[in-house]
Formats: sequence, structure tokens, C-alpha cells
Amino acid sequence: MLCSALLLSAPVLAQDEDLTPKQQLAQIESSLKEIDRKRGDASAIETLAMLSESASQARRDAEALEKELQPQLVRLDEQLAQLGTPAEGTTEPPELAAQRRSITKQRDGLAASVAQAKTSAVRAQQLATDIDQQRVAQRTEELGQKVASPLSPALWSKVAERLPIDIARVAPLAEQGRDTFVAGIRANGWGTPLLGLVAALVMMFPLRLWLRRLGRRFAASERAPDGRLRRSGLAMWLLLVGTLLPGYAVVVLMAALDAIDAIAPRLQVVADGLETATFRAAFIAALSACMLVPKRPSWRLLNLDDTAALKLRKYAWGAAALAWLSTVLVALDQATRTSDVTTVALDGLIALTYLGLIMAMLVTLARLHRRQTAEAEAKLEAQADGVGAATAVRRSSWLVLARVAGNIAVAAAIIATLLGYLNFAKFVNQQLIGGSIVVLAATLLFKFVDDLSTWMLNADSKVGQTILLSTGLSVSRLEQAGVLLSAVLRTFVVLIALLALAAPFGNIGSVVERVASLANGIPITKDLTLQPGRIAIALLVMLVGLAVTRLLQRWLTDTYLPKTELDLGARNSISTIAGYVGIILVGLWALTAMGLNLKNLALLVSALSVGIGFGLQAIIQNFVSGLILLAERPVKIGDWVKLGDQEGDIRRINVRSTEIQVSDKSTLIVPNSELITKTIRNMTMGNNQGRIQIQFAVPTSTDVGNLRQALLDAYTAHTNVLKQPAPTVYIDSIAGGQITINSFAYVASPRQVYATRSDLYFSLLQILAERNIPLSTPTDIHITRDPQE
Repeated sequence: MLCSALLLSAPVLAQDEDLTPKQQLAQIESSLKEIDRKRGDASAIETLAMLSESASQARRDAEALEKELQPQLVRLDEQLAQLGTPAEGTTEPPELAAQRRSITKQRDGLAASVAQAKTSAVRAQQLATDIDQQRVAQRTEELGQKVASPLSPALWSKVAERLPIDIARVAPLAEQGRDTFVAGIRANGWGTPLLGLVAALVMMFPLRLWLRRLGRRFAASERAPDGRLRRSGLAMWLLLVGTLLPGYAVVVLMAALDAIDAIAPRLQVVADGLETATFRAAFIAALSACMLVPKRPSWRLLNLDDTAALKLRKYAWGAAALAWLSTVLVALDQATRTSDVTTVALDGLIALTYLGLIMAMLVTLARLHRRQTAEAEAKLEAQADGVGAATAVRRSSWLVLARVAGNIAVAAAIIATLLGYLNFAKFVNQQLIGGSIVVLAATLLFKFVDDLSTWMLNADSKVGQTILLSTGLSVSRLEQAGVLLSAVLRTFVVLIALLALAAPFGNIGSVVERVASLANGIPITKDLTLQPGRIAIALLVMLVGLAVTRLLQRWLTDTYLPKTELDLGARNSISTIAGYVGIILVGLWALTAMGLNLKNLALLVSALSVGIGFGLQAIIQNFVSGLILLAERPVKIGDWVKLGDQEGDIRRINVRSTEIQVSDKSTLIVPNSELITKTIRNMTMGNNQGRIQIQFAVPTSTDVGNLRQALLDAYTAHTNVLKQPAPTVYIDSIAGGQITINSFAYVASPRQVYATRSDLYFSLLQILAERNIPLSTPTDIHITRDPQE
């Protein structure tokens, strides 16, 4: 499918680079006239498809020529603009006038060629559209053509009359083929054909079987990748080996015979049919072998039991043989030019054989569905009785769809055959078989690309480990990349499958061309066109730029800034601002790579400014506040701040918010605008020291000198209390029969205040108790009523 799409999307004709534009235009016009002439005589749908592709190629050539000439026309216009126009009443120098005439002549000729190229492109497009419509009409007429029913005795009586004549036509063709073969052998000997025969036999049997065993042995070894890729990879290997080797064996044999001119000209169609038939049959057989695997259930990719797999495998061989035989018979029918009656009978036999094969497959699927239903009901009854464990019953949901589609198609084909619409019946049968093959092939590719992507971008694989070590990505990011790659490849497989399914209903080349036309870009404005290639380059530029920015940021954080005398907050500000600047530069670089110049960018920003002003006002405010925090640094990482009733350490300043870790180890996320517009208390901005205050009251009879010394001793004994500034003890007041003592000490950080103050309380109470210094207690007054009153 992929090869067909690529071949159809590639240019078929090439323009000679040495030809002038007029000669190229003449070739295009001649090609269009020839296509239009052949179109009226074409009777085969395949011929019309070739003509449609030729018309599309002529349109592409005309568009390419127009695209090539347009820059030259622009340059000539610029040269004329530079020369300007002579002022009235002045005589222009002869050299300048001659140059102007020469450029004007070239410009007029080039403009005429551009206009003619546009006209040719439009005409070619119209011609291709007309041919496609003719193909559709001819296909519809062919499918709707009614002949005698296969049950009609008149048809078989005509066949009996014409069959001896048609057989007699085969005899001269066989004699011509034999004579050509003998003449080729006499002229060149047996060496080349025998060598081709030996090579074909080696490719067909020993080499094919050895490669299949080699693939199975590798899949069962420890060198094979773990997981599902081992199974889907083996299936892909068996499909490639089983398809290519038999097909190319016939190609080698036909090439050897053609090398000695041993194939008659009329038999060349049969030789091509043999090659096509072998590739088709080998693909069907290999696909069924790798998908069904009757003898190895653990390697089976479809949810089938052994009985259904074995029967469907036999039917797949029958389908392969029928595809080979029908293709060869059609080629022989074309070579011998048999009568219409024999062709109709042959089509009817092929259609009936396809019907029998499809009905046998549907019966097998129906029996499989009944077995799965019975198994599901038995497991449900066992679970209800408590005999078995509660497990999910695995059933094939696709069986229902396959049976419904198959029954509808078979019913339509049977009715069409009985009514004499053999072409329609044959078309329905072939599309049902072909559609099933396309769906199975797409299913295999679906599983393979998914398994390959998830295995390749996995932390346990060698590729994944190399990516992790070289890029520094996390395991989750690597797995996300694997899932995205799988999604892209599976989407591509789906598109190819849809093209293959739609191929019999139209010109697949035109479909591929429409998809390929997206590469020219989607116009957004007059000066802006989004092209997939430029978008891919922009994404690559963004990835590389972000990686370089991340490396630069990491170098600043880990290597350069630690060698400076800046504190942690300043280093974080520098690295953060460097990251923002890098992201902005990478964004501008990516937009430029995508084709958006600064002028268009300014227009885009101005168009979005109103929406940003209303919808993103809070985000922009927080972003600007974050830049102010990083520049002015009223708070920085490591500061202890109090905001309202919350306090904690600043751990990170982001582009939108600041993270503050409070005392219970939770994180408080504060918008940056709150730190700019509201009052906050920075406990460590000017001085990192913390102050401890201890205040209490004692009776007036207390020895305050002894008390003062006791306090100073307690402060001095604690390791966290700083010697400078020295602890101090003051008498705050004397009133109400008690003395109020107020004392202060300093620690290295505000974070040590709470714990140190608690230790000092314990020590102070112990010292006061040892020195018999009492503390004043508040007077507790209770007013009671005398009960005798």
C-alpha cells in the first residue's frame, strides 16, 4: 500500500532542463492534446486512469513552470522600476533607452509565458476532472451491465457453441509461445533460463523456509525484544518473507526468459499477469499465516480458537489460489481475445467461486461466535454458582461486524448473479475479499508500529537508555514520546488503509495528489502561508533551542554562578531570567523559521493585544510582577516572610506565582502580584539574625541582681545564643507590687527563635527554682454571696 501511494504521488514525466519556457509550454500543450485524443478512444478503466494521471502530471508541470518563471518576472519588474520613467520634455540616453526596451521585451515575453502556464494548468485540471467523471460513468455502466443469468440454459448453450472456437484460439498462441521459446534457446542456449529457474526454486523453497525458521528462532531467543514486539515483529518478518520471495522468484524467472527473448509478444501480458498473480497470492497466504498461526496459539494476533484458525487458514489458501487463478485466467483471456460469451461465463464462474469461499468463511465465523457465546454463558453460570473466579470473558466484537457485512455482501452478490449482473457480483466479492485483506494488513501494521514505538522509546531498551543518557529526559517524558510516535505512525497506517480501500472507487493518484498539495501550504493571510515543511522546521528549531536554553541554564546554575560571590537568590534570579530570555528568543526564531516575519508578528501581537488585555489581564499582571521580583528582589529564595497570618520560607519564584513552604511543610502558592501590591514582612531581608524576647513578673521582694545574673547565665549557656549582640536584661516597670522583667537575646536565624526560646524557658524555670526566686502570679478574686443574708 505504501509503495503504491509513493509511486502514484511521484512525478511521471520530467521536463528537460535545457528546454526554453516556450518549448516546455509547447510540450505541455502537445501532451494535453494527445491525452484529449486518446480519451475518446479509451474503453478500459485502467487506460482512463493512466490518462487522468498524465493530465495531472501536465498540470503539475505547468504549475512548476509558472512557479519557476514568477521570480524572474518579479526581478524584471524591479529592474524596470529602478530605471524609472523618463521625464516629459527630456531626451533619454540611447544606452538607457535600449536597455529599457530590452528589459521590457523580456518582461512581456515572460509575462505571456506565465499567463500561458496558468491557462495550461487550468485546462489540464479540467481535463483530469472530465476523465475522472468519464471513469466513474464507465465504472457505473460496467457494474450495471446485465447479461444472461448463469442459471439460464441459453447462456451455456452459447458458451458450448463458442468454446471450441475460443479453445482453437489458444492453440496458435501456445504454438507462438513455444516457437519463441525454442528460438530463444537456440540463439542463446539453456544457461540463462536454467540459472533463472534454479534461482527461482532456491528463493521459493530453501531460502524462504530458512528465513522463516531464522525469524522464529530469533523471536524465541533472549536476544529478541521483550514484550509484544517479539510477536508482531515476527508476524511482519513472516509477511515480508512470504510475499517477496515467491513474487521475486517468478520475476527472476520471467526476467531470465525475457533476457533471451523467449517470451512471445502476445504472451507478455500473461507473463505480467503471472508476476502480479504470484505477488497477490503470496501476500494473501503469508498474511493469513502470520495472523492466524494455527499451530502456535500464543503467537496468534487475532482472538480465534484453534478450530477457527485452522479452517480460516485453509480458506485463506483457497482465496490465494483463487486470486492467482483468476488473475492468470484474465490475462489469458486478454491475450487470446476470446469471445464475450466466454468472458461472461468466466466472470460468472469466478464470482460463484468467490461466493462459495466467502460463505464458507462466514459459516466458520458464525460457529466461532456461537462457541464464544456458549463459553461466556458457561463462565457466567460458574461465577454465579461460586465455582470459578470472577474473570472477564474475552469475546471478539469484530466477529459481529464481519458477519453482518459479509452476509449483506453475499446476499447482494447472489441476487446480482441470479439476475445477470455478473460484473457487479464479481466487484462486490472482490471488494469484500480485498477489503478484508486490507483491514487485516492494517491491523498487523497497527500492532507492529505501536509495539515498535513503545519498545524503542522505553527506558528498558537500548535506544531509550541512549536517549535518556544523552538528553537528560525523564522516563515519563520518554514514554510520552513513544506514545506520540505510535499515534503518528498509526494515523499514517489508517490513511494508507483508507487510500487502499478507496482505490477501486476512483483515481487514487488524484487523492494522493490532493493530500500532497498540502505541502504547498495553507494560506492564512496574503503574506502568510503555513507550510508543513516550515512547521516541521519550526518545531525542530524550537526543540533544539529549548534544549540549548536548558543546557545554558544548567551550566549557569551548576557551574558558573556557584563560583561567583552572589547569594542563592541572586543566582536563581539570573538563571530564571536567562531561561525566559532564551524562551523568547527561541520563540522568535521558530516563528521566523515558519515564515512569519517581524512585521506580521507585530500585526499579530497588535491583533491579540485587546484580547490579552481583557482575558489574560491577571496572568500578564502576575508575569510582570514575577519579573519585578526577579529584578528588584524585595524577596528572594531562602527569605522568611510573613504574609497575613501565614509565614514561611520562599522556595521558588516562578513566572506566575511564588512557592512558600510554611512550618507544617505544606506549600503556599502565592500569585506574584500579591507580593508586589500588598504589605509583607521579610524577616531576613536586611538582617538574618533572629531576636528572642522573654518577659515575666516577680515580687518586689525579689533580688533583682541575682535574677538578672540568672537570666544572663541561661542565655550564655545556650549554644544558639549569639555573643554579639550580647543578651540584655531590663526592668520594664514596677507597679502593683511586682517587677516586670524584659530581656532580649539574638540567634543566627529567625528560624531558630521558637525552639531556642522554648529551651530558654525550660532552663530559666529550673534556675529560678534552684535559686528560690518566685514568680508573681495574677491575683484571682472570687466574689461570693453570704448564704445567711
